[in-house]
Amino acid sequence: MLEELSFRKALELLHHVIMLALGPLTAPESLALYNFTLMHNFRLILAYHTQGKEIYWQFQDYAPSIAKEIGETFAEVSGYALADVPYTSSFAGYKDWFLQQYRRPGYTIEAGIRRQPASYISV
Repeated sequence: MLEELSFRKALELLHHVIMLALGPLTAPESLALYNFTLMHNFRLILAYHTQGKEIYWQFQDYAPSIAKEIGETFAEVSGYALADVPYTSSFAGYKDWFLQQYRRPGYTIEAGIRRQPASYISV
């Protein structure tokens, strides 16, 4: 079981490394979401991940002033913490792009407790 789990972790990490190396909008689902967003006039967006029970609301000061207040409301009703994005997780997400492109509220909701693949690496 331990060998199988380690192999699975290695595959997940490899997948993430390959996607980062290929660059933005190379995965079909990323391109579909990008095009879908361009076709609509969203007032805010929510992106869901499953790694931490936190709500990320900011990216390099692109979020409008109302974004933190909305995020605090989400945090209050969900019980999740409103948090700043760790630097190592910035620059690669849908929320980050939306905030930078549209200057409207965007949130990544980390809805679960799974660890990030990068945490499997011992440094």
